[in-house]
Amino acid sequence: MEKLNSSTAHKASRPERVIQFGEGNFLRAFVDWIISNMNEKTDFNGSVVVVQPIEKGMVDLLNSQDGLYHVNLQGLENGKNVNSYRLIDVISRGLNPYADFGKYLSLAEQPEIRFVISNTTEAGIAFDPQCRLEDRPASSYPGKLTQLLYHRFKHFDGDMTKGLIIFPCELIFLNGHKLRETILQYIDLWQLGDDFKQWFEKACGVYATLVDRIVPGFPKKDIETIKARLGYDDNLVVQGEAFHLWVIEAPESVAEEFPASRAGLNVLFVPSEKPYHERKVTLLNGPHTVLSPVAFLSGINIVRDACQHAVVGKYIHRVMYDELMETLDLPKEELVRFADAVMERFTNPYVDHQLTSIMLNSFSKFATRDLPGLKTYLARKNRLPEGLVLGLAAIITYYKGGVRPDGVCYAPQDTPEVLNELKTLWDGRPLKEVAQGVLAMETVWNEDLNAIPGLTEQLTRYLEEIADKGMPEVVARLINQD
Repeated sequence: MEKLNSSTAHKASRPERVIQFGEGNFLRAFVDWIISNMNEKTDFNGSVVVVQPIEKGMVDLLNSQDGLYHVNLQGLENGKNVNSYRLIDVISRGLNPYADFGKYLSLAEQPEIRFVISNTTEAGIAFDPQCRLEDRPASSYPGKLTQLLYHRFKHFDGDMTKGLIIFPCELIFLNGHKLRETILQYIDLWQLGDDFKQWFEKACGVYATLVDRIVPGFPKKDIETIKARLGYDDNLVVQGEAFHLWVIEAPESVAEEFPASRAGLNVLFVPSEKPYHERKVTLLNGPHTVLSPVAFLSGINIVRDACQHAVVGKYIHRVMYDELMETLDLPKEELVRFADAVMERFTNPYVDHQLTSIMLNSFSKFATRDLPGLKTYLARKNRLPEGLVLGLAAIITYYKGGVRPDGVCYAPQDTPEVLNELKTLWDGRPLKEVAQGVLAMETVWNEDLNAIPGLTEQLTRYLEEIADKGMPEVVARLINQD
């Protein structure tokens, strides 16, 4: 079996147009895969320089394969199984700024460079006042980027045509707004001057983005079989789901420079990321949060099996299509398409997504993913969404811990404060007091939810029914009353 590198596999030579902070699985299975498709299907014609954002990373391994690796996409698309492989050849080289800061700064001198893309974890976009312009490099990602931008500004004498388009992919809402604010903090801290600040604000664009693709990563269990299939010793194979979505809050002029939509990709350039963020949180994360305890307490262990279950599957459909979808303001046809895609992702035949892995910190997840929908549904329909209330009752019941009827033991995982509060509430108290106590946890909800009309009573009723009849019968009764 041949080693994978540019002497054993074809690698096109393209101008370096993208600086990418991060060499991990997600960027390689998402952004670099997208750029590979753009190179094939449009005139983008660009390669990527990968910058290792922390001192220890993977650029040495990446360079040993000359930036080449395969992406294995698995899942369902329009009801059909997908299990594809694509050789990604867009990475020209990898740099470690901790090992060669000069080579890192010299990227700013390349006139063809136009884009900066990053995924440095949620904590990566943060202001560290200990960073200095003289550091080689600054420890924070925004600090490193400010160093690069300032060097480019000086090298090209403030040329307004040499600004950069910046797409952060960190998983925080309005990531571009946060990154821009942090760079401005460094400009002020380091006293880089008004001319540079104006160049940054007018010549550069920092755009909020939302990224969506599940990337399990390196397929350690099946790697030998995969290598045999590929015919290459590829130690950078990365697996991801077939679904992908990238929402970028940027004008049409940026879309023209980054022609992903012309490549047939699910990349949207929009005036505001907010409704798409709400759509994802509401229609993907929201159902996940409540289906997990309902399905688990019904004797199911995997998300796919829950969606395909004769009764629980209908419960999931009700929560997603009849309750949560009614709380969003995007066009109904667009919401239905997205929800249909979510259901395909939930039923991915290649991923055994354990329900218990989703139930970590369930109360805080319900607070951000489901509670806003519950309130909006009540305001619009003048009644509570029963599926969501049952989901909250299931979370509360799951947090009691114990043994399922089939003998499976389970215990919740959360902060000590939440676990201690639930332990106290479940210590022999009437179920109405349990419901009242949970709804009164202002450290979770930032308010007393007992004030929501009818919620305490309906939640108590579901807790009583689950305790008396068991989850499967309660779910069946809810579905049959539709």
